[in-house]
Amino acid sequence: MRRLHAPGLALAITDRDRLLRVATFGYADLEAKLPVRPEHLFEIGSISKSFTAIALLQEHDAGRFDPHAPITEYLPWFEVRSKFAPITGHDLLTHSAGLPDSQNDIPSSLYTVFDLRHHVTGSPPGAHYSYSNVGWQTLSAALEAIAGRPYADIIRSRIFEPLGMTRTEATITHDLRRRLAVGYEPLYDDRPDDPRRPLARATWLEYALGDGSISSTPGDLAIYVRMLLNRGAGPRGRLLSPASFELLTRRAIREEDETFYGYGLRLWDEAGHHLFGHTGGMVGYSSRMIGDFDAGLGVVVFVNGAETPTRIAAYALAVARAARAGTPFPPEPPAREQPVPPPGDYAGTYTSPDGKMLTFIATGNGLVLTRGDGPTGGELKPRGDRRIGLEPVDDDQFRVDHPDFDLFLLRFGRNAEGKAVEAFFGPDWYAGERYAGPRTFDVPEEWTTYTGHYRSVDPWLSNFRIVLRKGALAFIAPDGEERTVTPLRGGEFRLDDEASAERLRFDSPIDGRTLRALLSEQPYYRTFTP
Repeated sequence: MRRLHAPGLALAITDRDRLLRVATFGYADLEAKLPVRPEHLFEIGSISKSFTAIALLQEHDAGRFDPHAPITEYLPWFEVRSKFAPITGHDLLTHSAGLPDSQNDIPSSLYTVFDLRHHVTGSPPGAHYSYSNVGWQTLSAALEAIAGRPYADIIRSRIFEPLGMTRTEATITHDLRRRLAVGYEPLYDDRPDDPRRPLARATWLEYALGDGSISSTPGDLAIYVRMLLNRGAGPRGRLLSPASFELLTRRAIREEDETFYGYGLRLWDEAGHHLFGHTGGMVGYSSRMIGDFDAGLGVVVFVNGAETPTRIAAYALAVARAARAGTPFPPEPPAREQPVPPPGDYAGTYTSPDGKMLTFIATGNGLVLTRGDGPTGGELKPRGDRRIGLEPVDDDQFRVDHPDFDLFLLRFGRNAEGKAVEAFFGPDWYAGERYAGPRTFDVPEEWTTYTGHYRSVDPWLSNFRIVLRKGALAFIAPDGEERTVTPLRGGEFRLDDEASAERLRFDSPIDGRTLRALLSEQPYYRTFTP
């Protein structure tokens, strides 16, 4: 929980027949010091997608929904700018429709689906996996059109009531707020989180679309996991036919490596076991659901914080397997999923084009940055020591324990031989002693007008930065994630790879700076902070 920066946590472990364990830790309300209780609701985010898929497959069983028919058969007004074949329900269910992710400045409005007519698809339907919340918002609109009822009524009557999920709610409303654990976010929304910093109450919003509107308790969601472990059978009969359950859990498209996506569920193998699951993230809440078809065990974990409890859920499942088999419990998972490369990989002095230097020394305790010229060109002032510690957070990425390095993660780049040869910190680039590539770059003059910090009212992605580095623009999200920016025609840019539908453009130039950036048509405005 300390690593996740989560004030509270709730989990449940179940087998195919019964609830085995519910446990709660920490606080549902930090200010009031109110402990998490089993009856507290948590917003489960994208775990809701499998509920939407089940309701649509029930319509399929009734002969009213064909996953392979164009979605316009159910939403005649649906439109998107595309040169490819029509988008089907199957394409939307598998995140392979080529749509952008979402438009969250207008949360939980049907307009998000209608507005797709102003967006472009990035790839042919079915060709590439590309996560799209707005695709599932489209599916919930189609479900309402087919059933002729509001989404919440459908999910409540067809899934919650037959399974006995009496505490679970299908929409997030003001009336529900008193039953929810309080959601929390990092105090700073514009930089990678540091668990040593305070938390703040998360932005509150109502939500009612089928990509993430469900709230549940650990015990109630364990009931849902039992139904999945029993391949669609609940205590009062089947929710889905065997054929439709196979569609729900079929490995329809590869997501990454050996993980596949079905209809609202991720599917993968681990140690010879067939697993299913999903993560969920809402503003102030994160969750993880995981089930093992072969062992007949499942786990759900909720936190009222921003980081996904994936490794806690995996560890809980491993403990449950060991308990069932009568074998020793596995050791507690290490701080990082992947081993940290040796500190010596990064040791050396790195120099920016304007002469700023960063020197890294490998020690027995890891990697440190020595006193010298900082990222702003001034002398670093360590806290009580001449050396500044680096904390690994991901592959070749570090958090630097110094206020001059708060805004970004420090990243290292490697050459073709796998050697670390350069370092990046936000807009700054430092070439190492082993760097052998170009050191000067030509860029279009107008690109310099785009760099800066942009903000919106989007509660999920409230801000981002555009930097110009090594002759290319880069998009940096608050959590430190960096995305490639590729120029297209007419001053437009594409984010990520060639299959992406995410587009970026800039307008309203004044005094050598653009004042607005449009991320997939969602407006962000230049702000005063660096």
